[in-house]
Amino acid sequence: MKLIIIDRDGVINRGTDDEIKSANEWQALPGSLPAISRLSQNGFRIIVALNQAETKKRKLDIIKLNKIHQKLLDHLSQYGGTIDAFFFCPHEPREKCECRKTKAGLLDVIAERLRISLHGVPVVGAEPGYMDAAIAAGAIPYFVGSDNYEEKEKNHGLSSLVRVCDSLDDVANELIPE
Repeated sequence: MKLIIIDRDGVINRGTDDEIKSANEWQALPGSLPAISRLSQNGFRIIVALNQAETKKRKLDIIKLNKIHQKLLDHLSQYGGTIDAFFFCPHEPREKCECRKTKAGLLDVIAERLRISLHGVPVVGAEPGYMDAAIAAGAIPYFVGSDNYEEKEKNHGLSSLVRVCDSLDDVANELIPE
């Protein structure tokens, strides 16, 4: 089984200084939905995994979160793509849970539920913490958003294991043979 795990904010849709709290705030990044479509049409199972502390803070309930994801799916369907599952960590950073990025707990849950190893599975994110989680899980980390890369690398020291791409479209181009 081919699998790819993708963070939502900053990879599929525009990120914000705060987490997205409504479907009205969700806006796809250029090229992200066609990239997911190409990946799914080329045999990849698509998993979206994200931190979603706003659910814990009660600024976002599961109904609103589902509406955000339904909007994503509705827009994605226009390109013929699919997402197989959404996984999220509801904890705030101060709770120091195992499932919040930078730790690999959420990725471990995905591996356990799918009964697979994440060794060699591409994990795409726009935050250094997501890269740490991917490395800890034995996955292949892809950092997107080159406009932020130099500053984040300087401040975080991204591992040499991290592959850097400008967008999810560039990741798809790397993963899908011509």
